[in-house]
Amino acid sequence: MELLHVADAVSREKNIERDAVLEALEMAIQKAGRSKYGLEHDIRAHINRKSGAIELARYLEVVDDVEDEHTQVDIATARRKKPDAEVGEFLVDPLPPIDFGRIAAQTAKQVIVQRVREVERAKQYQEYKDRKGEIVNGLVKRVEYGNVTVDLGRAEAVLRRDETLPREHYKVGDRIRAYIYDVREEQRGPQIFLSRSHPDFMAKLFQMEVPEIYDGIIEIKAVARDPGSRAKIAVISHDSSIDPVGACVGMRGSRVQAVVGELAGERIDIIPWSPEPATFVVNALAPAEVAKVVMDDDDHRIEVVVPDDQLSLAIGRRGQNVRLASMLTGWDIDILTEQEESDRRTAEMAQRSQLFMDALDVDDVIANLLVVEGFNQVEEIAFIDLDELTEVEGFDEDIAAELQQRARSFLEEQDRIAVREYTELGVSEALRQFDLTPMMLVKLGRAEVRTLEDFAGLAGDELVEILGEDVLDEDEANLIVMQARLTVGWITQEEFEEMRATALAESQAAEDEQAPADSPVDEVRAAAEAVFDPALSDIDSPRQGAIEQ
Repeated sequence: MELLHVADAVSREKNIERDAVLEALEMAIQKAGRSKYGLEHDIRAHINRKSGAIELARYLEVVDDVEDEHTQVDIATARRKKPDAEVGEFLVDPLPPIDFGRIAAQTAKQVIVQRVREVERAKQYQEYKDRKGEIVNGLVKRVEYGNVTVDLGRAEAVLRRDETLPREHYKVGDRIRAYIYDVREEQRGPQIFLSRSHPDFMAKLFQMEVPEIYDGIIEIKAVARDPGSRAKIAVISHDSSIDPVGACVGMRGSRVQAVVGELAGERIDIIPWSPEPATFVVNALAPAEVAKVVMDDDDHRIEVVVPDDQLSLAIGRRGQNVRLASMLTGWDIDILTEQEESDRRTAEMAQRSQLFMDALDVDDVIANLLVVEGFNQVEEIAFIDLDELTEVEGFDEDIAAELQQRARSFLEEQDRIAVREYTELGVSEALRQFDLTPMMLVKLGRAEVRTLEDFAGLAGDELVEILGEDVLDEDEANLIVMQARLTVGWITQEEFEEMRATALAESQAAEDEQAPADSPVDEVRAAAEAVFDPALSDIDSPRQGAIEQ
């Protein structure tokens, strides 16, 4: 009965199941028995759960062919002891109780302690594995090289130095509040990792301080932190009568100050979230004022134009403001002053004007008109509908026709020069027959890609690098290369169709992921017109829209 009393006491003290303690005792007795009777034997111990009696026995498995005589017995020998024995059964030979000597008792104690510790760790892991994302309170137990071990009561957690806030120093016995960001089961037991620099720690603190967030009326959409220095948090209200920013700030700033106090004085900018990227970026750059934004959806980059006196405010100390805004919105943000943007636009217009002056043999007035109207390349003039060209102010049908003829003559001359060059470079006839322009063939020839086999051996990104990103993207390049491999016989038609279907599916998935979930075209146009320079927001014009895009 003393064993049962010990098991009950350990169970209460360690807060683990009584059966788990008894199983540990059984393992200890079993190990002691094997030490006495031989480690090669299958000796098992059992403790009666009611009386506490210890039963020790040797088990022999009944088999057809004996491979290990210490743990197995053949069917004939087994039936002499037990007439109805069958293969797969175990013969049980009771053994006399053993007297624990000093060494055996010490071994048994180690086994019990180890087993109880394993059960305790398993229980801790089961308790904390579903608590990721919670805030917990604990006491600092020890500090080693900046890493803090925190006593949570039933478990220990680790707060690593890179997860603490700068300028924070802890001593043994300090109370600490932190966020559980990971729980892992490792050989030495469950490891509970805490953080005070994690963005979600701030979000959880606001949830505790702002009842509207806890109730789901206000939602935190994004958080960006420079731990210990500055942070931005984007919020949206699902109730039009509640101001999300005001609710998070609280009366006289009481709510936000409670969070700031917990985060060692970290400055927090609370901004309204918007489904429109342009508006969201403008909000995220607060307190700087934004004059205009230009978005590039393909590269997920946005260009922000600010007044000259707002540049330092928009960038922030050591780029902090724009960096946090970029983290918050998920867009790469480039900051330009109005003067820089004006100078760049002037330079681009001058470059395009010079292109048209050289290619079409026109004066700067006509070239500037074409640029202002949104034409970027000679090809656009050569192959556009003549009626659209006549819509340019000051162009009649004769001028438009003459410009189009000059553009086509220029392109034909360029093609003749390109044909002569790729012929001299030795580009093969098979590659010429492929669906490539003369200029593409020239670029390939210069890169020493002169046969169809050379072309088929390229990777998609290599082809993009040779021809230029403005000519084709990587998906198009991969498709052309696969077509070349099919032509030279490296892949079958079925493999080509399968690859093409996969590529198209991936491309469509990427487009769907980038597309706004619930932004009709009219709403996008309205948002753009509200942010873009009104003089350049004619989105109905494809060429003018292309300039801003």
